[in-house]
Order: sequence, then C-alpha cells, then structure tokens
Amino acid sequence: MSQLCKVKIKKLLITIAVLLLFTKTFQISAKYVPANQFFKTLTADTTPLKTTTKRVPVVLKTDTSLRKDTIRKPGDTIKRIQVIDTLTLSRDSLDAPVHYSASDSAVLLIPSKQFILYGQAKTNYNDVALEAAVINYNQQTQLITAFGGRDTSNNPLNKPKFTQGGATSISDTIVYNMKSGKGLTKNTYYQEGEIFVNAQVVKKVTPDIAYAFNNRFTTCNLDTPHFDIKTRKMKLINNKLAVSGPAHFEFEGVPIPIYIPFGIYPLNRGRHSGVLAPQFTTNDQFGLGLEGLGFYKVLNDNFDVTIRSNLYSYGGWSLNVNPRYFKRYHYTGNLSFSLQKTKILNAAYYSAPKEEFTQNKSFFVSWSHSLDSKARPGVSFNANVNAGSTKFNTYVPNNAYRNYQNQLSSSISYNKTWGDGKYNLSFNALHNQNDNLHLVNLSLPNIAFSANTVYPFRKEERIGQEKWYEKLGISYTGNFFNQISFYDTAFNFRRIIDTIQWGVQHNIPISLSLPALGPFIVSPSISFSERWFGQKMELLDWNTADHKVDTVLRKGFYAAREVQMGLSANTRIFGTVNFKKSSNIVAIRHEIKPNIGLSYKPDMVKNYYKEVRADSQGHKVRYSQLNTGSSIGAFSEGRFGGLTFGIDNLFEMKVRDKNDTSGDGTRKVRLIDGLSINSGYNFFGDSLKLLPFNISFRSTLFDKISITGGALINPYLTDSFGRNINKLVWNGDRFSIGRFSSGNLAISTSLQSKKANKEKLQTTVDPTLTPDEQQRQLDYIRENPTDFVDFDIPWNLSLSFSLNFARYVASDLKLKTETNANINVNGDFSLTPKWKIGGGTYFDFRTAKLQALNLFVTRDMHCWQMAININIGNYKSFSITINPKSGLLRDLRINRSRSFYNF
Repeated sequence: MSQLCKVKIKKLLITIAVLLLFTKTFQISAKYVPANQFFKTLTADTTPLKTTTKRVPVVLKTDTSLRKDTIRKPGDTIKRIQVIDTLTLSRDSLDAPVHYSASDSAVLLIPSKQFILYGQAKTNYNDVALEAAVINYNQQTQLITAFGGRDTSNNPLNKPKFTQGGATSISDTIVYNMKSGKGLTKNTYYQEGEIFVNAQVVKKVTPDIAYAFNNRFTTCNLDTPHFDIKTRKMKLINNKLAVSGPAHFEFEGVPIPIYIPFGIYPLNRGRHSGVLAPQFTTNDQFGLGLEGLGFYKVLNDNFDVTIRSNLYSYGGWSLNVNPRYFKRYHYTGNLSFSLQKTKILNAAYYSAPKEEFTQNKSFFVSWSHSLDSKARPGVSFNANVNAGSTKFNTYVPNNAYRNYQNQLSSSISYNKTWGDGKYNLSFNALHNQNDNLHLVNLSLPNIAFSANTVYPFRKEERIGQEKWYEKLGISYTGNFFNQISFYDTAFNFRRIIDTIQWGVQHNIPISLSLPALGPFIVSPSISFSERWFGQKMELLDWNTADHKVDTVLRKGFYAAREVQMGLSANTRIFGTVNFKKSSNIVAIRHEIKPNIGLSYKPDMVKNYYKEVRADSQGHKVRYSQLNTGSSIGAFSEGRFGGLTFGIDNLFEMKVRDKNDTSGDGTRKVRLIDGLSINSGYNFFGDSLKLLPFNISFRSTLFDKISITGGALINPYLTDSFGRNINKLVWNGDRFSIGRFSSGNLAISTSLQSKKANKEKLQTTVDPTLTPDEQQRQLDYIRENPTDFVDFDIPWNLSLSFSLNFARYVASDLKLKTETNANINVNGDFSLTPKWKIGGGTYFDFRTAKLQALNLFVTRDMHCWQMAININIGNYKSFSITINPKSGLLRDLRINRSRSFYNF
C-alpha cells in the first residue's frame, strides 16, 4: 500500500472514532451504514493534503458477502446517494470523476478497497453509464461488477444495463475494467442502431470492439422476434460494422436450411461510403439480371457520388453516375449521366421473319442546381436540365412512368435585381424535345430586362394630397429571343445554323390611377409595343405540278409596331335573399362584378399580311409574313376601335350549422365560385364586328367535388371550309346561342373514410426531381409500401374526368373537330388491418382503350413487408418483393419481376 494511502486511511479512522462517540450505527466490520450518515462520513475530512498526486473520485464494485446485511434501524431513511468524493489517491487511479447514486445503501470496505452500491445503483464515468441492482467497485483491480436482483416473485429485477458510445446492452452479469475499457458480459441483449443482438457471452476488448459467442441477431424489436440470424461467432465494431461467421436464419424459432458463409452488417450512422447491393431479376425479354449494383462514395462533407448499374444475360446493360453537391447557405445540386445498351428478345421471333433481338444504344443527362438566396442577395441561378436520346425512356425496364414520357424540357436561368428592386435582368436557356417526332427545340440565349413603374411627375417630398397627374406611371420590358430547331435523326450543324430565328420585343405601358368615381373604378391606359424579326416568310401561289404551296424564307431585319389605348371601368353589385327563420337556409348572396372598356388599336402591320391561293380550286388564305414559328409571333391584323364588356358572378349560401349547440350558428356554402362571360364589339370592322364569347365556370360542390369548365362561342355562321361569314347565328328562324369553337370540362374528387395519418410520407412524385431521382423514389415507394401506405384508412378513392374539344381548319382546308376525353381512377382499401389492396387506371375515350392499369397488394408483417405490383397496358410488368423493413437488411430480399413490351 502506498504511503499516501496509509496517511489517508489514518485520517479516515480518526474521523470514524470521533463519530463513534455520538453514534453506534457504524462499525469497522462494515455492517449497514444509513445513506445520510454515510454522506457525513465521506465528507467529514475537508483538510487537503499537500501532495503531487492528482485528486480523483472513489470508484465502485460489489461484494456479494454483504448482500444479506440490509436491515435498517427504525427511523433510518432511504436516500439516493449522489456525491463526488474528493479523496486523494495515487497516480494509478482513474482520470475522471465517477458520479454514482443508489436508492438503498452504500458500503465502503476499507481493507479491500471495495465500494458497494445497493438498490437501483447508477454510475457514470466519462461516456460509460452503468445501472444495476448491485454494483461493486474494486479499486485495487479497477474492476466493476454488476448484477441484477429478483423481486418477491423470483422474477429478474434491475438487470445490469451498460451504455457506452450510443450502444446499449442488458445482461445478467457485467464485469468491466473502467481503466482499460475491457469487459465481459453474460446472456447479453445488445442494441447497436437498428440491430438487436442476444449473445451468451460478450467480451469487450476495447471501448469500440467486442466479440460475441453463440449469437442471435435481428432487426425485430419484439422480445420474441419473428426472425433472427443465428451464428456462433461475431465481431462488432461500434458505429462501423458487424462481421459474423457462418450463419443461418430462424423464423418463429424454426431453423431454415439456408446458410451464408459469412455476414457483413454496416452499423455506420450518417453518410458513409459502401457497396450498393443489387437485386436479382428474371425477364423473358432481358434475361437474367442484376439491377441496382453499384457503389456510393462520400468525397467530402459537400460532395458525394452514386454509381449504379444493371446487367442482363442477353447482353444488355445500363450505367448511371450521379454526383451530388451541397453547401449550406450557398448552393445545392446534382448531376446524372446514364448510358444504356438495350438488347431485348423479340417475342414474335419464332412466329414471324424478324430479327431475334431489338438493340439500341441511348444516353440521358440531367442536371439540377439551385443557388441559395442568402449566398448573393438579389441574384439567383437555377438549372433543371433533362436531355437525351429519344428512345431512352422507351427501354427503361419496369417503369411505366418513364415509358410513357415522350416530352423532355430543360431550363437554365440567371436573374439579377438591383436598384431596390426597380431593375431586373435575366438570362435564360430553354430546351424541349418530342421523342415521338424526334424534334428538338433550343431557345438560347433569351435575355429579358425590365424597369418597374416610375412616376415622372411625382415629387420626391410630397406635400398634401397627390395630384392626379402625379399618378401617371411608365414602365419598360424588353426581351431578346433566339431559337434553333432540328431533328435528331438528321443532325447537321450547317442546317442548324440555317434554322436560327431571333427576335426582339419592346413593351412600354403607361398607366394612370384615378380616384374612384363613386362605386366605379376607372383606369385609363396606353401602351406601345415593337417587335424585331430576323426573317420573314413568303408563301407562293399553289404549285399545280407538285400540288403544294411553296415557302420562301428571306433573311433581314423587319420591324412591326402596335399602339393600344383604352379606358376601363368596373364595380361590384351585391344582392341578398333572406329566408324564414324556420328554414335551414338563412340567406343566398349574389355578387356581380361587371366590367366595361373602350379601346382603340390602329392597323400598323397591314403591309405584312398577304393572300395566297392555297388549292387548285382557287381558295385564298390570308397570312402574316412574320409568323415564321419563332418565339414571338406577329401582331394581329386590322384596326380595332370598340367596346369590351364582361361580367363575373359569385353565388354563396348561408345555412344553419347543425353542429352548433347554441342553435344560432351558421356556415357559408359556396354554390358557384365564378361564372364569367366576356366579349367585345369592333366598331371599325367592315364585317364580323361582334367578338367571340368567352365563358368560364368554376365551383366546388360539398367541399369535395371540384368542377371547372370553359367554352369559346362563335356568334357567326361558317361556310363548308370553316371560315366565318358575316351572318349571326341567331338571325334565322331558329334561335342559337352560337357555335362552340372550343371547350373544356374537368371534374375531380377525392374521398376517404377519414383523414390521413399525417405521419405517413407523401407518395406523389416531386416534379422538381430529375427523372432518375423520380425513378428511384417510385422504386422505393413500390418496394417499401409500409412506409407510405396508411393502414389506418379503410378506403380511399380519387376520381378525375377531363373533356376538351376544338374545331379548326386542317391543312387540307377542311373543318375538323377533335375531341379528347379520359378518366383517371385511383384508390385502395384495407382488407384487414395489415392488408392493403389498391390500384389505378387511365381510360382514353377517344381510342376506347385502357391505356394503363396498375394494381398493388401490400402486407405489413411487423418487421417484414410484402409488395405485389402489376402494370397492364402497352408496357406490362409484374413484381413481388418480400424484404425486412429495417434499412440495415432491406437489401436482403426475395423478389420476382417480369416485364413485357409491345413495339
């Protein structure tokens, strides 16, 4: 024993001798010491010793020989001990304080240097926490031993619980060296992240590494798990991974004769690099395959890369490289580049003389970028690029969303605002392509500049009320457009240069805000517009030899101008009808919003309008030479000076609220949200002076059914070629409201048994994601339905119907009517609390075909999940997947998928 320890023990014995003069409850034989007196005993010596050794706490360990000495004297109270002793010990003691507490008692064995806590004992040392019924600390060996107790029914009570570095274990017995970090536990239940381990013996060799013997581990959180993986030996590295030897599965305690030679189970938290496990698939057209095989690499805190690939036995493959970057308060974005070699077995090869395989090589590029508004106030930069081969989406397997997507679009924009928001400058680049037509349109660069309204006659320091002329405001907007069009099947750089079309547009509106004239608001306005074109189009008369109209494009600089002047007035009219007090309807309210305006526009573009003979019969068509298909069109022909008028209506009803207990409560019910009719009359027109009537309607019935509609009514009769003649439809013997030129109707509703569980994730695809991200999101939803399907809703139904039609003059100069109608139905219902069945369909009335039908069946099996998906249509597919719900074992799946293509 060191000299310092002898001195300290001598001082402690003197203190105890003094205390014996006043009490007989403490004996050197180490019998029961009440908690309140033990506090006094430990803190009686307050005179520090002069020594070079550091001050450390007294530490803990259990002596089972004292467990029976727990009889308390009358009047003694049980207090929780929570004290840091300041005994000065030798240099080989612990390097940090130990916080400890106990609800029953504490015993100090001076000769053997043992400290024992009884009853809900707790200790904390650095990042180590220990809880148990009894804790014994031996200072000589620096071992701490903990074990649980039993209640009056002989059931386990207060089993030792050990926590270090976020890992928790519950055992029958724990032996731990608090200095070296080594330990031994028996019958341990160990949790690391999502994994639960039960081992007969666990040996901790370092603070981060442990070895386990006779293990069972699972991701099921039940006391008796539904499944587990049994292995004889396992090594666990805290927050990194677990490695096991040969292992096999057990379901409901029944061994399954499926063995794996070894297992590697990642336990990392947060972002970390690693291999992305594939899934095995079989497909009659692609062959056997591995899908999703790849690697995820974290390059730094702001950059990572994901690489995925699909491999098929018939020779097809695909590769996707997806780097992502992010810097807080600066920018975020990701880039995706995909290569795809398709080799599909033709189903009709053996019944028809056809190539055995359909082969195709394609690529796809997507990029999204967003600049944080805090990085550079007043400046924004955003990009959303989607471009690639026209056949890429067609050959993506098991993805009806991508297979039907034949329109791609991209945009890149830079915007800068300065002068306290008065001025704005933006640069844009746009792209769109039609995969069916193989047509690609590029619009770049597009430049726009705008200056907000300025008031030239307004004084900087206003005195009194503003004059009417001080409210005169003027603003400016200017745009530059450049457009390129080409077919990707006939790409030629020289031809692309020939298709360049540019144009410039200037708009200068002048406005004046006048004070209200009673119930009327009057607003005068005047605007000037000018457009510049880089080419014009000339149509030649009908070519009798080739039976067509020849077109000639002439390069140059061409300008067109337009001036509009107007005066408008609007007001609001209210009307209410009240009902009897005995009626459930309190009142109906009608709001009318009429508007009227006078406008004038001179004909300043008549020199650019020509007539051409369009067929062999001599019919002539009038056209504008500036309508060359560029981003800016030509001004309309003719002088207009006339009247524009319109009316909008709102109907709502106030009814008695049956849920109000006072009997006087009411609630509003919208009957019609809007019913508007607009038209005009051109006094200067030589014919067709009455303008078409534009009607729109919107309403929400019962707060469930949304209805919107609109129509364009032509008040004039037409000839056999669809051209208007100067004769109103209601001038004849039979009255008619007009001829419908176009119309649309949309009805939608969503019904469910009760409100959705807000904790569930949304299953709609985010349109701002790249196609690859959308695909991965859909795959994740399909393979992990229990994370998204709300089993608390017995049923859910969504319906939508769309109808639109249009009448137009076709290229053969004949009047045609095109009508499109479709219906979408989506829904699901819970067959049982764990079974969910649903699906959706899209029916096209024009083709009278079921364009797409998808069905799904999901089963929540607590720690496992099952998903069955069926797609029927031009692209047919079937898949069934069974896998654990835990992200740790989610790639351990049983899956079967098949897909079929109709080309």
